[in-house]
Amino acid sequence: MTTNRFQKVGVAIAFGLFATGVAESQDAGKETLSLYPPDAKPGECYAKVLVPAKYDVVSEKVLKREASDKITIVPAKYEWVEERVLVKEANEVLSVKPATFRWVEERIMVEPASTRLVSVPAEYETVSERVLDRPEQTTWKKGRGPIEKIDNLTGEILCLVVEPATYKTITRTIVKKPASTRQVEVPAVFKTIRKQVLDTPPEVVKTAIPAEYSTIRVRKMVEPARESRVSVPAEFQTVTKRVKVSNERMSWQPILCETNVNKEVIASLQQALSSKGFNPGDIDGVLGSATLSAVEAYQRANSLARGGVTMETLKSLRVDL
Repeated sequence: MTTNRFQKVGVAIAFGLFATGVAESQDAGKETLSLYPPDAKPGECYAKVLVPAKYDVVSEKVLKREASDKITIVPAKYEWVEERVLVKEANEVLSVKPATFRWVEERIMVEPASTRLVSVPAEYETVSERVLDRPEQTTWKKGRGPIEKIDNLTGEILCLVVEPATYKTITRTIVKKPASTRQVEVPAVFKTIRKQVLDTPPEVVKTAIPAEYSTIRVRKMVEPARESRVSVPAEFQTVTKRVKVSNERMSWQPILCETNVNKEVIASLQQALSSKGFNPGDIDGVLGSATLSAVEAYQRANSLARGGVTMETLKSLRVDL
């Protein structure tokens, strides 16, 4: 009874620690597992583990290069010869003989002749003239007669007298000759300038330049290139490839559990994982998460069944129980 209890506990431990890894790959297996491990013996612990696909390495002969014709080009043959070659063709050089000029003096009109109107001011003179200031007139004046007035009411004498005209002399300015305009002739303005005039026009002059030759050494082909054809047989090579012989599947496999494990075994497992380059954490004989992660990493790297610390893994790591 005790053994069966530990066996069930061991299976439970395997499922609890690796449930995630197994669940990810359950669809990969095509076979249906039995509910309990077959042929289990008392004291053994089993777990459902993911057995990776199996591959075989096979060799086969494959065509590397087909039969063909090897074509070799036999290069042309050359020899050095001397040859007179044209360096520069004969031609004509056109040059222009420039024009010549001379200096001349010329009288040019700066301003043409014209007319302009000139204002002639008016002429005045001063004259004196005697003019009537007041005409002749009659007026009544008081007078004295032989009869003096007796009282204030009588004796008033009035005489009608003639006053002669009066004159005065005035001076005024009169126009002797009114203002006017007259037309004045303005002569043209000239000046003498000095300028250049064409003496002889430009002229195009042709100069003949003879051809130039040079003697050089050149490579001359004496035999053209030709083609040489040689048959090359087919070439084969042996290639090695991996061929899948079984698919990934789920399987019951014996694992470590409380009935068959102790601290010394776990410490040996941790030491073996560390020596292979997989970090199990502290080597303390405790099957913790770091150790289990290192176990799964080692199983993946070596194509071992995953899902628990299997006996196959311990054998691969050379860990004895």
